[in-house]
Amino acid sequence: MKHLILVLGLAITLGTKSIFAQQDPQYTFYRYSMNLINPAFAGSSEGAELTLGLRSQWAGVQGAPESQSALFSMPVGANVGLGVSILNDQTFIENQTWVAIDFSYRVKLNEDYMLYFGLKASGNSYSANTTGLVTYGVGQDGTLMDFENRFTPNIGAGVYLKNKDFFLSISAPKLMTPDRLEERNGNAFSSTDRRHVYLSGGYDFKLGKNMNLQASSMLRYVDASPISVDLTSILDFGQRFKVGASYRLDEALSGMFMFDISSGLQIGYAYEAAMENDINNIDNSSHELFMRLTM
Repeated sequence: MKHLILVLGLAITLGTKSIFAQQDPQYTFYRYSMNLINPAFAGSSEGAELTLGLRSQWAGVQGAPESQSALFSMPVGANVGLGVSILNDQTFIENQTWVAIDFSYRVKLNEDYMLYFGLKASGNSYSANTTGLVTYGVGQDGTLMDFENRFTPNIGAGVYLKNKDFFLSISAPKLMTPDRLEERNGNAFSSTDRRHVYLSGGYDFKLGKNMNLQASSMLRYVDASPISVDLTSILDFGQRFKVGASYRLDEALSGMFMFDISSGLQIGYAYEAAMENDINNIDNSSHELFMRLTM
């Protein structure tokens, strides 16, 4: 329990403001999609896992983020894990597809704790519809008209510590910062892809014979942006039905539920309402679907 208090305390201390400029998508079901951001998570489960995600953010905002993800990971041998991450993201005038290969290596610290080190090799196909700037209501800059579509390689790294009730993760999935476009105050600017660093942790509390409380938090740091923090609590009713809530500090409040359809298939849905003053007069809700298959 002291591990969770340390993680949540750090998150609350640093997370006094939310991120204003999102570049990479953020997921309410981050606890179940960890290898999207941390390659060390690949192979940390007992068997192979396939996870699918779909998120539509700020449903009433034209050009708001929409993303789809497909994640697969499995242990290979005693200490090695491999994974594949595919993410398609549409935001503003941008469209990008990110494909990554994950490698992890496990070190057994003792009978209770396992430590995983991960590396991520990825490539990103990035395009920007600069001819559509007027459609989205932003100013045009002639210097942006020659912004070419591109494919850029990247690398990432992460560390993942776990036992049966506790986990701690720190990672940077993209260490390089290639060029991209960015929208600020209704205008388009040439910018760079900012480096994202993620710190997360969680602890499962036993509340009874058939009930657990899964508490977790995620701290997200992006260069030149305020820190964002998610605090999440999920009640597990006998490993068949889960219901929970998540709070992104000063930014959004979410409700979620998950069903265990069978011993190897889980589906979930999350509804998120934004709390920012600059978008509270429109339909600012976000919807997220989640599916995980264990084999």
